[in-house]
Amino acid sequence: MKLHELRPAAGAVHKEKRLGRGEASGKGGTSTKGNKGGQSRAGYKSKIAHEGGQMPIQRRVPKRGFKNPGHVTYKVFNLAQVELLVEKYKLEEFSLENLYVNGLVSRTDKVKILGNGEIASKVTFKVHALSAKAKAAIEAAGGTVEVLN
Repeated sequence: MKLHELRPAAGAVHKEKRLGRGEASGKGGTSTKGNKGGQSRAGYKSKIAHEGGQMPIQRRVPKRGFKNPGHVTYKVFNLAQVELLVEKYKLEEFSLENLYVNGLVSRTDKVKILGNGEIASKVTFKVHALSAKAKAAIEAAGGTVEVLN
């Protein structure tokens, strides 16, 4: 075999379809694009939400309520839960770092303590918010509270 004798395998090379080159080509007339309309024209682009004349979904579905941009969502812990977590994980300090390390909160969560239940452990709290009842119960048990920003 010589370099000038190399050929592609039989059936590997196909002729290009020449669209719109007259009726005799078999691909003339509408050039396989169907009949008239925007889609048969060059450069056609439909709008993103266009549904062919049907009322689009963003207009069918009503608008309801609103999202308050100033709303803060807290990961809430009651004192009863705190007591269980302190015993289970042997925590000296109830802080974001300790909660994150133990897989209880994510990095961006804000933590709030509520006063439901009892606490007997002397624990230091470093949280974003807490209720007055929770603060009183923590300080009565000998713990300290630091509110983060």
